[in-house]
Amino acid sequence: MNRRQFLETVAVGLVAAPALASQPTAKLPQRPLGRTGLKVPILGFGSGSRFQMYKDEDKAIAALNHAIDLGITYIDTAHSYGDGQSEKRVGRVMATRRKEVTLSTKIAGRTADQARRQIELSLKRLQTDHLDVLHIHELKSLKDLAAIEAPGGVLEALYQAREQKVAHAIGITCHADPVALQTALERHDFDCTQMALNAGLARMADVPGGFKATLMGAGSFERLALPVATRKKMGVIAMKVFGQEQLLGAAPADKLLTYVLSLPISLASVGMPRLEHIESNAALARAFKPMSTRQRQQLEESIESSRKLAMHHFFADHQDV
Repeated sequence: MNRRQFLETVAVGLVAAPALASQPTAKLPQRPLGRTGLKVPILGFGSGSRFQMYKDEDKAIAALNHAIDLGITYIDTAHSYGDGQSEKRVGRVMATRRKEVTLSTKIAGRTADQARRQIELSLKRLQTDHLDVLHIHELKSLKDLAAIEAPGGVLEALYQAREQKVAHAIGITCHADPVALQTALERHDFDCTQMALNAGLARMADVPGGFKATLMGAGSFERLALPVATRKKMGVIAMKVFGQEQLLGAAPADKLLTYVLSLPISLASVGMPRLEHIESNAALARAFKPMSTRQRQQLEESIESSRKLAMHHFFADHQDV
């Protein structure tokens, strides 16, 4: 799916959401961010590749301000997004609105020294002296986890950032390896985690011969990593709600978002490359009513195995930039 098709499909998929009254700073439903003591809206503003679709800098800033006005006050960015452009854009807004938001960024370095340099630069770009959430970016595998947790690894820098109150909460994100994330969450003292959760991934399992769609979804984030995070009272941020567009057309966009918000998570972080997406998603979050377990299962079953497999292969090589 190309960029134009993505924009058009999402707009069509969300057109059924109720129209949003034009009033600023109306709160969205709030949930605890795990045991952190923070409360966050159930919808967050994803500032990755979809934020970069606002080619005009002033329009990007206006979009983020509009999202905050509508109650989307969890801002999700990363050191590497747009080679730093995302953090710089967010920083322009934080210069005047820092106290209104829960600010999260991610660092890709795997040594403590790399991480400290990246944290320092991120703070400068974001025009703040502290972060509400600081994640290790994109856990790739058990081998990658070994580097993260080794002496002198990035995990040391995260613990230090939390101790020094540079970060209120620390976490780790993962797109494509539920076993690695499950292991990381079981082993370490994270406050939060961000994982790929959607109706297509829920029933993917790693079985002899490769991944396939199954009735139980034994190998999914939803079955492996999410229960660990729930048991340890972590804040859970869902991402890839639409499967990086792989699921658009397989189910209505509003149902895909409702599916994820019905899981035991704190919020869903969603990229919104048009103002109408921001308004429609905010309206949907405001009117959110959870799906039953059976309704979620029906949505999972409605998505073809071939599409699920294609999404799995996509995420195996996906670079979160």
